Amino acid sequence: MRIGMAVWSSVCSILCGFLMAPMVFSAGEESDESAFKEVREVVKQLQARYERTKDLQADFTQKTMIEGFERPITSSGKVYIKKPGRLRWNYLDPSVEDIHVNLDNIKVYVPEHKQVLVGKLTQMAASKAPLELLQGAARLDESFDIEPTPGKGRGVGGIRLLTLLPKSREGGAGSSLQRIVLEVFPKTYFIRTISLYEVSGNVASFEFSSLQSNIGLSDSVFDLKLPADVEVVRAPVLSTPQ
Repeated sequence: MRIGMAVWSSVCSILCGFLMAPMVFSAGEESDESAFKEVREVVKQLQARYERTKDLQADFTQKTMIEGFERPITSSGKVYIKKPGRLRWNYLDPSVEDIHVNLDNIKVYVPEHKQVLVGKLTQMAASKAPLELLQGAARLDESFDIEPTPGKGRGVGGIRLLTLLPKSREGGAGSSLQRIVLEVFPKTYFIRTISLYEVSGNVASFEFSSLQSNIGLSDSVFDLKLPADVEVVRAPVLSTPQ
């Protein structure tokens, strides 16, 4: 896959189930109260938007900066989401890779290799959190604290950026992620960009465009049709989900 399973599942989790439950905010100084007030408003609007969203499709561009390399690795494609728990993440450029998630089942198809990787999302991610988040069943406040993003701290339209800090680094994405920074679109409050900062120094950034929601995506969009000569490879199990 283009990025690690734990990091990729974090992106999917945020898109599919982000803010389906109340958030907990990191405590700030009294002088930061204005910034935290803005963050709470962004969270409120973002939660309301995704609660009203039954399905969603968008284009995405991904840039991954690998520690020690000067130039980012760039790719692009389309993402399709349908509640509960259906997702298709389709890389189109520079090569094709098709990732399908249906509840706990995941298939990663690489036409160039004539292989499809088949497994359980929870087992491949070494945590049951990605599945619960895809289904909108987990409480993200159990995994993250949210606070204003330092420095510039604002995105398009001057809206406050959100920084998510993993509460635990034991297992799953928490072991590799240092923080996640989110930017939303003005007015609609859909997620515009997600930047994942890994402990290793790698940074994976995703920018979404041409978003369409509640368009009645058919289940057939999420059905993976494979040629007869494709080799099926069973995904390795990282650990027993906790």
